[in-house]
Amino acid sequence: MVNGEYRSILVWLATSSKQLFTIGHSLFTLPVKNYQRHHVFAVNCIFTPHMKHHCTRLSYESTGYFSSIVADYLAQTSTLRPFYAHMPNLEGIQDAIKARQQFATPRNVLVSSLQQQYNTISTDRAVTANIEALGDEKSFTVVTAHQPNIFTGPLYFIYKILHAIQLAEYLSEQLPAYRFVPVYYMGSEDADLDELGQVTVDGNALHWATKQTGAVGRMTVDKELIKLLDSIEGQTGVLPFGKELSDLFRQAYTPGRTIQEATLDLVNALFGRFGLVVLIPDQHAVKAAFSSIVQKELLEGFSHQIVSGTISELGKNYKVQAGGREINLFYLINDRRERIEKEGDDYLVNSLNLRFTKEQILEELKTYPERFSPNVILRGAFQETVLPNIAFIGGGGELAYWLELKNVFEAIGVPYPVLLLRNSFLVMTADQEKRMQQLDLNHQTLFHKANLLLEQLVKKRTSRELALNNETEQLKVLYEQIKQQAGAVDGTLKAHVESLFVKSSKRLAELEKKMLRAEKRKYEAEERQIQSLKKQLFPNDSLQERVDNLSGWYARYGKDWIDMVANNSLSLESGFTILVID
Repeated sequence: MVNGEYRSILVWLATSSKQLFTIGHSLFTLPVKNYQRHHVFAVNCIFTPHMKHHCTRLSYESTGYFSSIVADYLAQTSTLRPFYAHMPNLEGIQDAIKARQQFATPRNVLVSSLQQQYNTISTDRAVTANIEALGDEKSFTVVTAHQPNIFTGPLYFIYKILHAIQLAEYLSEQLPAYRFVPVYYMGSEDADLDELGQVTVDGNALHWATKQTGAVGRMTVDKELIKLLDSIEGQTGVLPFGKELSDLFRQAYTPGRTIQEATLDLVNALFGRFGLVVLIPDQHAVKAAFSSIVQKELLEGFSHQIVSGTISELGKNYKVQAGGREINLFYLINDRRERIEKEGDDYLVNSLNLRFTKEQILEELKTYPERFSPNVILRGAFQETVLPNIAFIGGGGELAYWLELKNVFEAIGVPYPVLLLRNSFLVMTADQEKRMQQLDLNHQTLFHKANLLLEQLVKKRTSRELALNNETEQLKVLYEQIKQQAGAVDGTLKAHVESLFVKSSKRLAELEKKMLRAEKRKYEAEERQIQSLKKQLFPNDSLQERVDNLSGWYARYGKDWIDMVANNSLSLESGFTILVID
């Protein structure tokens, strides 16, 4: 583990499989499918200096916050097996390495582009060593990708990166003949400012009111962004590490700097000590390495045809994530990122009033490859073309659309990586856990809706009988007797008696609900406490990691908070981790 020692290793028995698991330094001896759907398991955390804590792991499915396609992927169900290339285990990693070794990754272009990219910032020796190592045929990457959200955006941005770091370290230990480099691939060409231009610090939502447009990574730090920085500083400055946090942000977000440059600086400051390499793919040389596939897309529109077929099959059992377009490319220039469409033999960028013949657009690609930006359907292919990658770590939505893409990779001869669901965490304080326990909740029930939690509490604590199960059963017996008696007189009356029974049963069910509501009114204080706790831990009725930003935690605990999460990050195994800071 990174910067940590074992406090203990818990060995537990998975009751459905009757086999032992060991939870520790990335040791899982059985496939996820043996426990993922059925078990909640407690673990002792890895010790982190200055950060006393304990943790519990839940199966993803038990939380109720993850889709069926994610649950089925983790369980390795047969319905999904045709849609990915390698199993998400060590054997799958080894298979991915073999496939990658057969592909001519543009390592020299990658290394030189990274060195040029980093020449304007100060970084750790671990980063420069990893960049140099990428030129070696025995070095491979472990990648997570994300857009350049301002101030790192939601917490899962941090969790994805720490997962990549942990997995790279684990693989380096398990497969010492190779070197594994953690990489954050920056999706800086995304133009969704509504998503990337907001941040929530301890419940306070801040929005970047810039007038800039186009790819967010190419936008620059302006006065409006500095205002947000001032707001964060005003909110966190009084906390123990508030000044350290502000210094990190102000070092990265200097006026006039692009967002992708600022994000590179900030991510490097946070994770450079772990050897994390950041790749900004919006570069001429990097894009040129992908130009043959861009040309194939322009001339054949191949990806749309392939993905449509996959979606048809995948859609038989699951909700599909991304459909794509006839040409899955954007035209990227200055402050604009606009769709490329085909009309006859010509190529149009309607919003820019541009029209290209086939010859003209191929010349444009040859001269300015950086002007061609892949959308979600081809972004993964771009990433896997330029990086010697063997594993991709993504969220549930990312895994869902990657499962649509295997045949796209096969069509262009690019190796498909092992897919891994990113780590998820819920971080809470000891006081919050104490309140949870006082409300008769536990780590698993905490994920239920507030109204259900109150109902469970009321039924547990009340001295009154609120259920009418016995009465309903007696009613059923009574009506059965009446049905037999009435049917003996006239057989057609049986249907009428059945209808009366259904109506009476509904009335009893409604009465039961009214009794519960009446009893719940006596627990107003507990209801407020439950709602308050849920609001703190599940802001906007969503997972904490999808809303909250790093700032509040860092301002309170500094780098030790990052180390705590890093030390408790899983590698190839899967589990939703609840971390409680004592």
